[in-house]
Amino acid sequence: MALETQIQKDIMEAMKAKDTVRLNAVRSIKSAILLAKTAEGGSKELQDSDIIKLIQKLAKQRKEAAEQYVAAGRQELADNELAEAEVLATYLPKMLSEEEVEAKLKEIIASVGASGPQDMGKVMGVATKALAGLAEGRTISTIVRKLLA
Repeated sequence: MALETQIQKDIMEAMKAKDTVRLNAVRSIKSAILLAKTAEGGSKELQDSDIIKLIQKLAKQRKEAAEQYVAAGRQELADNELAEAEVLATYLPKMLSEEEVEAKLKEIIASVGASGPQDMGKVMGVATKALAGLAEGRTISTIVRKLLA
């Protein structure tokens, strides 16, 4: 619950500072939390880990939208999306570097006993759980593919 209270305080601070980028980003987090709480079958209370997953999803959406805007030639909109993504990243745990991810994946591959590309599913199942919140799924799958090839 501590993360949710921090988000509420940050909304107030952003309003006082008239920081619209930060305010929009933090409000989007608050909105996602409220939607998750009121969703059909959703729990009334969210843990910090659930909120982090929501923030990761929002950050990914911002980055994808920025790519779309760049492709459409709308750099000013892309810059805004990237600025909001940076604000969202301040609430996320530090991501592992590719070298750190590769080292962890080598351990996972050894523990699972994977020997080739046919074992990718086994490795990915364990790796996505072990590295949840520490690395993006795309990065994990790329490195696993490279290591099993």
